[in-house]
Amino acid sequence: MNPLLDTLRAAALAGRAPDVATRRALLELDDAATARQAGRRLAAAPADSLRDLRDLRVAIVATCTIGSFEPLLWTGLVGAGFRPVVGKSDYGAFDMTLAAADFPGDGDPDLVATLLDAAYFLPREWSPAAFEEFGDAVQARLRQLTGLVTACVERTSATLVLHTVPLPAEVRDTFLSLADRARVSALWHRLNAELLDLAATHPQIVTVDLAGALADLPAAARDARLHRYGDLPYTDDALHLLATLVRRVAQAKQGLSRKVLALDLDNTLWGGVLGEVDAHGVQLGGLYPGNAYKELQRTAHRLRDQGVILVLASKNDPEPVEKALSDHPEMVLRNEAFSVRAVNWAPKAGNLRKAAGSLGLSTDSFVFMDDSDFERGHVAAELPEVAVVSAAGDPAYLVDSLLRHGWFDVMTLTETDRKRPELYRTRAMRSDFSESFGSSEEFLQALELKVEIAPVTDFTIARVAQLAARTNQFNLTGVRFDQAATARMKDSPDHTVVSVSVADRFGDEGIVGALWVEHADGVWQVLNMVLSCRVLGRGVELAAAAWLLQRAREAGARLVEGRFTPSQKNGVAADFWSRAGFTGDGAVFTADPAAAADVMPTWITIRERSAS
Repeated sequence: MNPLLDTLRAAALAGRAPDVATRRALLELDDAATARQAGRRLAAAPADSLRDLRDLRVAIVATCTIGSFEPLLWTGLVGAGFRPVVGKSDYGAFDMTLAAADFPGDGDPDLVATLLDAAYFLPREWSPAAFEEFGDAVQARLRQLTGLVTACVERTSATLVLHTVPLPAEVRDTFLSLADRARVSALWHRLNAELLDLAATHPQIVTVDLAGALADLPAAARDARLHRYGDLPYTDDALHLLATLVRRVAQAKQGLSRKVLALDLDNTLWGGVLGEVDAHGVQLGGLYPGNAYKELQRTAHRLRDQGVILVLASKNDPEPVEKALSDHPEMVLRNEAFSVRAVNWAPKAGNLRKAAGSLGLSTDSFVFMDDSDFERGHVAAELPEVAVVSAAGDPAYLVDSLLRHGWFDVMTLTETDRKRPELYRTRAMRSDFSESFGSSEEFLQALELKVEIAPVTDFTIARVAQLAARTNQFNLTGVRFDQAATARMKDSPDHTVVSVSVADRFGDEGIVGALWVEHADGVWQVLNMVLSCRVLGRGVELAAAAWLLQRAREAGARLVEGRFTPSQKNGVAADFWSRAGFTGDGAVFTADPAAAADVMPTWITIRERSAS
């Protein structure tokens, strides 16, 4: 028997979710047959056995038979930490389901996963001799799908996941003229390009590039017999790939992407052992394998440019490492590229814990890459929440090993993301600065904190939605308003949605928090408030509360109501409403804005910005 399947069976019998290590194994499955069996086992397990995972409602809508897509999706989603509730639309009901936005299950799903077949776009009867008519029919079908999709997202809050569609060889090769064959391929590329462009028209639409990803699949994507026999246009391998792409969308949408990449040095960022060959002897740049290590460095630097925080985790003496990073002519990642450098002979699991503490992040935001089986095994045992990536084996595959699971995927890249590495470098500077003061209040006064509260705009809505998805510690109710829901409230006269930005003497932190407020019948109800953990302890949350009470008082509100819903991670916010002067029973808190005390910290300067 397969040990992974045995582990899943044991977890189900014990009435518990698969542990972190088992879920990681599910994510990293390459064998579609095992992934299919695992998914069926997970779907058949008692529903409450997955109760500790995050709920995710998914609807599958297909133009063909879905085959093993559902169990493969189960495997990926449970691997990512979700408890899926999956509904499937009826066979042949694709257009009707999208037109009515009437998805299986109760209420709106969180995610709609489509399964598109080339036959959906092809005319039933066509001739290579009539290319113009063929092209017109394909374009007409694409326009019909575009209309269905754009109308659908206006009626649902779900994220709709489309995918590009590979052109079957039997269609392409039926055109005997090489010129016409090129034309039909160009036509199909335009079709896929327009599917990809649909994602730019609405924040609820995401298109993944299945056709492009299939080029890297070491297996057949299509089985003619399955297609003819059961309208199954894709093999299990292709469906496993699509399920992985959908899982990556769910992971990004729900804020489960990682923020930190911790990297080893020897035989990871360069070839060879520094202590044995010195800086001039390591393999970096030039011909293979040095070019493979340099490409990994380039990739890590590109990730840093998009907001991934780099941490150095190496068992070495610090001085030669400093010299190698500074002096080697082929080095891409210099000293300043790393927000934290843990270069010593201590266990790496402990170094990662310390790095997380200095960054103010939890270790479940870390990805750790190392060539040593021992080091990876030790970190996996001590810190199972860390995503561990192997740098062992052929260095030609280093970049693929790092990127293939989508650990760092986000729905939209914001300006704050791009600034993140520098923001966390300045965090360390603040820590050093604080050591020269006798009290925390003296330190806070010297920081010259400025808090700006502004209505959410089209330019800031992506960042606010990202905070809602990714913030766990200071998240008062756990309600994660996505970009579409936030946009609706932004434009509603019965709601107020604002962003909270922070700056101090060391620099601009950018948007670090948000409030979603509903007001009706004289009551302002805070639907949720989130605040990045990197600004906790500075009184920013109290400044936001003081601003809220003042705005409610000016609007003539008789009551401001806030809620707190406890989770495994938001204990730090449990006393927030009490500290802000509200009274309550632990779940619901209220304050009279006309009589509320001013809780604005004296060390904070508040600034407001109008919607214009």
